[in-house]
Parts: sequence; structure tokens; C-alpha cells
Amino acid sequence: MTDHVFTVPLRHDRPSGEQIEVYGREVTADESLPWLLFLQGGPGHRAPRPLPAGLASSWIGRAVQDYRVLLLDQRGTGRSTPATRQTLPRRGDARRQAEYLTAFRADSIVRDAEVIRYRLTGGAPWSVLGQSFGGFCAVRYLSDAAAGLSEVFITGGLPTLDGDADDVYRAAYPRMEDKNALFYHRYPQDVDTARAIAEYLADHETVLPDGTLLTLEAFQSLGIVLGATDGVDRLHYLLEDPFCRTAHRVELSDRFQWQVQAALSFAERPLYALLHEATYAQGTGPTAWSADRIRKEFPRFDGERFLSESAAPLLFTGETIHPWHFQTDPALRPLRAVGEVLAGYDDWGPLYDVSVLAANEVPAFATVYTDDLYVDPKQSLATAGGIRALSVHVTDEHEHDGLTTSGTGVIDRLLEMARDAR
Repeated sequence: MTDHVFTVPLRHDRPSGEQIEVYGREVTADESLPWLLFLQGGPGHRAPRPLPAGLASSWIGRAVQDYRVLLLDQRGTGRSTPATRQTLPRRGDARRQAEYLTAFRADSIVRDAEVIRYRLTGGAPWSVLGQSFGGFCAVRYLSDAAAGLSEVFITGGLPTLDGDADDVYRAAYPRMEDKNALFYHRYPQDVDTARAIAEYLADHETVLPDGTLLTLEAFQSLGIVLGATDGVDRLHYLLEDPFCRTAHRVELSDRFQWQVQAALSFAERPLYALLHEATYAQGTGPTAWSADRIRKEFPRFDGERFLSESAAPLLFTGETIHPWHFQTDPALRPLRAVGEVLAGYDDWGPLYDVSVLAANEVPAFATVYTDDLYVDPKQSLATAGGIRALSVHVTDEHEHDGLTTSGTGVIDRLLEMARDAR
């Protein structure tokens, strides 16, 4: 493994202006092999940190048989120049901080990749593997800088090309209802457990050890784990023993509180909360807290309504960001005003060029998961139909995290598709 640090312009249309650093970790078994850039999901997640013990049986272990792999900490994440509650105030007031963050979308990440490609390959094209949001970046790459690509692999990450955040969330809430149904079907006893916790939170202001305010809505947002392969079981185990009963009162157990705060915290990924809706912005105006607005179209997710309807189980929510996140999470509270400015920002440009993608000549291969909670499979398949030279494998064998949980299964299939196409 080799560390790389690259200096890139904050804004690529101002190459002589402010510079930031982008970190990449090279994982190589043979330096004569071609390069594969890995773009991590997110936004706001750092690249994976491979552990030697499990490397051989992982997708990375399989990839290094054919490539020199570059695990990129996308701008603002990991060891790249950070963008957090601790660093953003250096930019000035909330409006200046938000303006700075407008340079952290997929378009800028792709321009970073192009700078890095020239420095590592001397200008030769390379392969790209995008997972989830990394797949969004890969589609942007095909749309904006296809000459830099020899082939593209995408897992759980074909975005809607012409939809906006409202379209994404209108499709997401029904999928979340399905995941709730699966959860309660497997663990019917958790209907009563979830209700008991909800009623407790309605009667008690609950502040977790790290300062997180555990409201009913925050508790519902634990449902984000339901999109993972083991998510149904993880949520069940979290709910196993939520209460501690003493001689005088009932309160939430320490174990429950510590696990909940770890699951809810955005301390390691503040950009996820700040820019999540912006990943879907396509020049159609401000996102205006889209997930929060669209939630009102699905009243079964309303916590107050749930408490008044004894027969209905509590519905957990998924990959959605709301204004209250910036009140309940201590890592986000200092960024509340920044979040408001970004929600009202109305100058997002389009991310994809439909005409360029329709004429694409770069070999591309994608896995679409039919049960994907986070990326709508119908929208993904519509996008696949709009990208020339893209082959798709549709499967119900994995959840959204199939690349990491399948061992080498998902990447083996992608590489097999590429070999068959040559």
C-alpha cells in the first residue's frame, strides 16, 4: 500500500485559485497492471481502509489481481482537506461556508480524478469502479470526461438522469415501507418494542451521552440500516433490551443509548447530511429539504399519527436528511445555518449530459439490485437504457452493499461481463 497526496484546485474553472488536497491509497500487487480508481459511496464517506486479514477474500483482493487500485478519499473526506464543523467556520459566515461546499459535488470529484489520472498515468485512460454515490460520479465521468476512461464498473449506483430530489424521495418512501414490512415479518415482537420506545420518547426529553437529542423522529431514522444485507437483524439486536428497570423508574439502558448514538451520529460524515440532497439537484431550483417535504405525502411515517393509532406499527425511515438532524446531532448543530443555505441554494447545474451518454462508447458494466433501498432500481434501469455501451446485471441476490458483503461475487460478475464484451 502506498499513500498519495494530490493538490487540486478548489474550483477547477479557477486553476490558479485556492488549492486543496485529495488523498488516495494505492493497493498494488503488480505495478505493471493498469489502474482502477475506486469511488466510494456517500456523499461524505472516506474510502475503505483495507485490513490484511480479510483482503484476499474481498473485492479489493480480487481487483488487485487485474489492477493497481486507487482508493480515493473524495474531497472533504478522510485524509483529504476536511470539511467539518471544526474546519468550515474558517471560511466565514454560513453563506460563505455553503458557497465553499458547492464545489464538493460529483462534477468536482470527477475533475479531481482527471488531475490525478494525468499525474499517475501520464494521460493514459484508466478504469473506474463506482459504488452507490461513487456510481453517480462514474456516470458524471462518462458524461463529462469519457476520454479519460478505458472502462467503467458501477454497483448500486445508476442515478436518475433527469429527475430531481423530489422524484428520488417519492420513489424511496414506498421502498422503505416494504423494508419495514420485512423487518416486522421477521421480528414481529419488535412491533411492541418499537412502540414502547416511541411512547417513552414522547414522554421524556432524552439526551444521549454524546449530547444527541433522541426524539421520536431521530429514533425512526435508525431504519437507515435496513438497506444493508444484515440490516434487519442489526436493528432487531439494537432493540433487544432497550430499557433498564430499577426499583423506582424505567429508563433507557446504557447499552441502548450508546449503540443508538453511534448509529445516528454524522460526526464521521457531515458532508453526507449537508450535500445528500444536492447529489440529486439538476438545475431545477433549490432542494428545499426535499425528503422532509415529500415525507408529508406518506403520512404513515408521521410519528404523532403513529402514537394516536394503536394498531399501526412504527415505521422507521431510511436514507433521508431533515432540518431536525441539525438540531438533534451535536456534530451538525454548528452547521445548521449552513444546511439552511444549501437547502435554499438555487444555482445547482445539471450533472449529466443525456446526449453524450446516449452516444457513449466507453465499455460500461453495472449491477442493479432489485431490493435496493437507497437507489431506486426502476430509475436505475431507465438510466441504463439511456447509456450506450452499458451492460446491466440485475439481481435479487444482494442488498445495496453487495460489493462488500458478497466477498468477490459482485466484482467477479462485473469482470466476467467485461471479459465477455472484449
